[in-house]
Amino acid sequence: MALMTTLADILRGIERGVFPAPDLGITLVPAPSPREACVVALTGHIVIAADVDPAWVAERVPPGDLSAPTNPPFLSALEDATGRRVNAIDAMLLASALTDPGERDAATAGLTELTDHDHPRVERAWRYRNDVRVYVDEYGGLVLTGRGLADRIECAIEVPDDSRGKGHGRRLARAARALIPPDAHIWAQVTPGNAASFRTFLAAGYKPVGSEALLVD
Repeated sequence: MALMTTLADILRGIERGVFPAPDLGITLVPAPSPREACVVALTGHIVIAADVDPAWVAERVPPGDLSAPTNPPFLSALEDATGRRVNAIDAMLLASALTDPGERDAATAGLTELTDHDHPRVERAWRYRNDVRVYVDEYGGLVLTGRGLADRIECAIEVPDDSRGKGHGRRLARAARALIPPDAHIWAQVTPGNAASFRTFLAAGYKPVGSEALLVD
């Protein structure tokens, strides 16, 4: 079992295209913040970001078994050990910022920053992220950005029911790439069963890089 400095180091590496070696190993790092812990599954490698002892993990994960850390028995034990609950198991998708000024302007055309944070999706975003910013378009669609797991930049979108199936979500997901600094990357978390949302982010230029089980208070 390998030990690395922080989950932030690993995620920043992935943003640069550098992944942990697909060696069927496990890397244990500290919980990224008092707010959360997580299990991140990558190609041929697992990262456990939680304040637990390596021996505790070794007792529960057979060598080379990369399915165990994302299955209910281990996650349930991790809930008990950390005093947290599994919030979701999501696919992680990643995209670089749009850098061309014309593309950035076109992607954000029609968006207005929202200062009223009473929307349920906005309230939820503040529970799991810092520095949340919310934008609304003329159709009532929302795009949110903020600092989430290990200080990565994350986004979420909300598409009105009467705008579904018209490419609206793809435009919002692409807009998120223009709402961050040109040298940055942005992450999206999508429930694998939500095929429509998955297709939306893929069409907007996001690429799947792994999955995560997020544990929160």
